[in-house]
Amino acid sequence: MTKLLVGNLKDVDIKGSRKLQVGDTEIALFRLSSGEVLAVENKCPHKGGLLSEGMVCGSKVHCPLHDWRIELHTGEVQAPDTGHVTTYEVEVDPLTGSLYLTI
Repeated sequence: MTKLLVGNLKDVDIKGSRKLQVGDTEIALFRLSSGEVLAVENKCPHKGGLLSEGMVCGSKVHCPLHDWRIELHTGEVQAPDTGHVTTYEVEVDPLTGSLYLTI
């Protein structure tokens, strides 16, 4: 596993997102209203919608194409739909606000 510096906490608005390209994979960082930062592959398993363009409600993101709901902690699609997206560990340096992604 590799830990990458990918930005700073101030770069991601509360209830907002930011896209990153890591190799061949696009990843979306989300900052929840609690301040927690989570990362998932930026592609809905249904039709490939960009999750970074979806609305964050609690700890779920709604795909902008067909409103599939994905739990950001686990990557699980919420019922009645099924599927999964890859999640990534995010670490926030409490002193600097630096964001590190483990891939």
